This record gives sequence, C-alpha cells and structure tokens, in this order.
Amino acid sequence: MQEQDSRTTAYTTLAAGPDVRHELEIKRSRFITVLRRAGTEDDARDLVASLRREFHDARHHCSAFIIGPDRDVQRSSDDGEPSGTAGIPMLEALAKRETMPGVADLSDVSAVVVRYFGGVLLGTGGLVRAYSESVSSALAAVSMVRRSRLRICSTAVPPGSAGRLENDLRAAGFVMGETSYGGRDTVLRVALPDEPASIEAAAERLRSLTAGTAMLTPEGTEWVDVLLP
Repeated sequence: MQEQDSRTTAYTTLAAGPDVRHELEIKRSRFITVLRRAGTEDDARDLVASLRREFHDARHHCSAFIIGPDRDVQRSSDDGEPSGTAGIPMLEALAKRETMPGVADLSDVSAVVVRYFGGVLLGTGGLVRAYSESVSSALAAVSMVRRSRLRICSTAVPPGSAGRLENDLRAAGFVMGETSYGGRDTVLRVALPDEPASIEAAAERLRSLTAGTAMLTPEGTEWVDVLLP
C-alpha cells in the first residue's frame, strides 16, 4: 500500500479482483464493457491494449478512465466513433456515478467498451446513450471499497497472545494492517483515522485488552481498502 500525496483522505474505487464484464445489444450492435481497477495511466492503457488483442476483429475499442485520489487524471477516447459520442459519455458515467447518496467520488477505474457494429446506424444521440448505458450498467454489477488514508499504528506483543489480541481488535471494529512475525515479538498493526482522538481511543482499548502491557506506536499513513457496508 503506497502513500500518495493528496488533499483527499478517502474515495471510492473497485474492489480488488478480476475484471468486470457486461454486455448490451442495441439494434444488433454488441457493446461489451470491461471495468478494471487501475491505479496508474499505464494500468488503464494496458486494459485497452489487452482488449484490442482479445477483440481484434471489433470496429471500436472506446475507453475512459479516472485516476488518483483527487480524480485529477481523466482521459477518454472515441476510437473512431463520431467525436464526443463514446469516450465523453463513458467518462461522465464514471465521474457522475454516486457511490453514496449525493457523493460521486469513484476513481482509480478504467472502462473500455468494445463495439461490434450490427449494421444499423444509431445516430449521434443513440451512440451517446448506448455508451453511457453500457458503462452505467457495468458499474451496477461491481463491488466497491472505500479507500481511505489511515494512520498505521503498531504494537509488539508476545507471539502466544498475538492471535487472540488480533481477533479481539477485529471484533472491536478495528481495521487491521500487516502483521510481522519475529523471534521474540509479533507486531500487530492497526489502521486508524489520522486524528489524535481516534489514536488515543485505540491506545486505551489496547491497554484494556492487555492489562496495560501493550503500547500503541503511531507510524506512517497508508491508503487502505475498507469494505463498504
């Protein structure tokens, strides 16, 4: 989990996993939408390249992506469709997708729509609706996570009690980070909101769970995936 410079402390993205695929048929044209989580422009462009190889006989491979916690990288391509009828509607479907009521913050996502022309012209308005609907329908089928910049805090405990303590912390609702196993101690890590009150509350809970023997040490911040309820 790499730390990124950003004004934003949380945004929504696709859950880690395989690409999501969704297909629509509109007036005999096939619109195959593929969504992928993409943390860089290279990741997003790799999706386009791979689908060009897979669907090499398709007429169009239109694309759009949004990258970064602040959503400051946004690109789209009509790939031969009339200007403004494919890439921009796809990008707007991503950018305007509400991940919570009144909140549109989806990022680190790449969308490609592969079109097989069915012989019937859709017209400018028809193409805009088709590409927008293709992406929106695919988004309705994905699992999403809240990606938050959290403060990582660690505690070193005897190996014999580490498993029980980790379970107790999870049961208390804490987001656990990476565990390190050493010869004398096991280091547990907890991901917390980066604010003093949250860190102190976690430290107090840790002391109560260990009869005051374990201390919580703040480390750096990391971007952490938190499953949406």
